[in-house]
Amino acid sequence: MVIMPGRSHKGALPPLSSEQSRLRDRLRQDVYLLGREIGERNTRHYRSLGLAAQHVSTRFLELGLPVREEPYRIEGKEMVNIEAELKGTTRAAEIVVIGAHYDSAPGSPGANDNASGVAAMLELARLFKDAEPTRTVRFIAFVNEEPPYFLTETMGSRVYARRARGRGDKIVAMLSLETIGYYSDRPKSQQYPAPLNLFYPDSGNFIGFVGDLSSRDLVRRAIGTFRKTTRFPSEGVAAPGAIPGIGWSDHWSFWQAGYPAIMITDTALFRYPHYHAPSDTPEKLDYERMARVVLGIGRVVEDLINK
Repeated sequence: MVIMPGRSHKGALPPLSSEQSRLRDRLRQDVYLLGREIGERNTRHYRSLGLAAQHVSTRFLELGLPVREEPYRIEGKEMVNIEAELKGTTRAAEIVVIGAHYDSAPGSPGANDNASGVAAMLELARLFKDAEPTRTVRFIAFVNEEPPYFLTETMGSRVYARRARGRGDKIVAMLSLETIGYYSDRPKSQQYPAPLNLFYPDSGNFIGFVGDLSSRDLVRRAIGTFRKTTRFPSEGVAAPGAIPGIGWSDHWSFWQAGYPAIMITDTALFRYPHYHAPSDTPEKLDYERMARVVLGIGRVVEDLINK
């Protein structure tokens, strides 16, 4: 459950490179657009939900990626998952999904949850837009991850994963980017559900790799690559999905369809004091550490799509 390959980085972080600095600024721009200019975005704020979807589609198109929208309806309103795909070369039938939900919880502008994940997903699409991967990679923005759709049949990722299984899509890995922008070096800034509190550090300065027992190989491969290539604190767990928090994002939907999937997260409510609150605003996030994390995730994606 808790023993992972490699070692978490400890000590001071190196200065930001010029590439990381540019990435930091782009991440901040996307989070401010979603979390401040657009703000709360869900079925109660349907126009804003549409503006967020349009922003994601526009970003994909600006990168030269083809966009496919997958709509479905709830209470007479059209909901849409947004996909950009890079076809693989020698193993094109095998698919790696990089996903993040673009809606926000009721009453919250959702800067960390989950504009941070969407911004990271868009930057990963930028990183790989000219690649020729061995496997096919799909970048997907999911709608309706938040309540009242959370862990239901109408959750956007649940609709997508169910349809993918119906099409016979061979998804070999799914990474859910969920709430990745908040870090703290303070002791006791990190909480855990029992019994995980017995095994992990009490400072919330790391990025977490989380999966259920059926996805433990993917958890271990992902965090192993991250630790090997990236100087940033990291922790991993493969645990029963019944433990609170283990399945709390879009990766859960892919488990239901029989696909291996993990969440990459700052642990959300177990660390972030503004979780699902009106105060989840863009200035709360640490864009320098986000940039380091996103480039590290990029190396994980590169490993998954080329081997």
